[in-house]
Amino acid sequence: MINRRHIRVKVMQSVYAMQQSHNDDMVREEKFLKHSILKIFDLYVLNIQLLVEVQKLASKKMELSKRKILATSEDLKPNTKFIDNKVINAIAESISMESYLEVNKLSNWSLDDEYVKILFDELQKSDLYKNYLDNKEDSYKIDKAFVHDFYKEIIAPNEKLAEYYEDKMISWVDDIPFVNTWVLKTLSKQKESKNFILGNLYKDKDDEDFVSELFRKTMLKSKTYEQDITDKTPNWETDRIADIDMILIKMAITEFVNFASIPVRVTINEYIEIAKDYSTSKSSYFINGVLDKISKEFTKDKRIVKIGRGLL
Repeated sequence: MINRRHIRVKVMQSVYAMQQSHNDDMVREEKFLKHSILKIFDLYVLNIQLLVEVQKLASKKMELSKRKILATSEDLKPNTKFIDNKVINAIAESISMESYLEVNKLSNWSLDDEYVKILFDELQKSDLYKNYLDNKEDSYKIDKAFVHDFYKEIIAPNEKLAEYYEDKMISWVDDIPFVNTWVLKTLSKQKESKNFILGNLYKDKDDEDFVSELFRKTMLKSKTYEQDITDKTPNWETDRIADIDMILIKMAITEFVNFASIPVRVTINEYIEIAKDYSTSKSSYFINGVLDKISKEFTKDKRIVKIGRGLL
């Protein structure tokens, strides 16, 4: 499921897009924001489905080899360990996977099957595949470890696949690392006794509401928060502050004031980490300093009111 850090990143991108385009249609941008988050689930499902598609290709090639006129003993009696992989078979038999693919018309790997071939070729050449086939132990644990490593070492880092996703949807560029981690966690949690069932995009209704509230309240109070920032940075002209830094500080202030259950320090730490990935090398220090000053003043003036113990 999507975590709050990635939600913050998606909101940041939408606020930045609105500012850069000088667009004031908040309703339209919020719809796009929610759509881009929904599409993360498509990416998640497509990546998991790749495991099944590669296995299908392996099975197809195996059957074709058996029909050769000069078929070898290896062709006639192939090693079926990969075809019999219990984890991949659970995914292939998953009703929730099948339903999601059908309802959302995700036929990518039928239309663009060259990427399945690329991954299978890379898998076949790997020591990971050879060692797996040579392993005489037949257990769910071995199958699960192989699938995890197959995804981690071959699918996740594949540059051609990343380029394909970028061409399909530009917002997926920033989603790929998060989705790869999400897939690996999903595979790690899969149990032998359980069917493979797709989880939810959001942890709960609070996380889903967090998207809209953070976006709307940041945009609606943008000018007010900009003045708060200016007051705490007297040696800086507003136009000297990096656009992303300004947006991240405004979003953090929005959390200070509007989200009573999120501790101040958690908010500050989250935006410092996002700044490290999306802004300048010095931004995290700048943002930390500004937010520290603002949080202390807002707490003193009772503009920040948190619920629960240890939330400051």
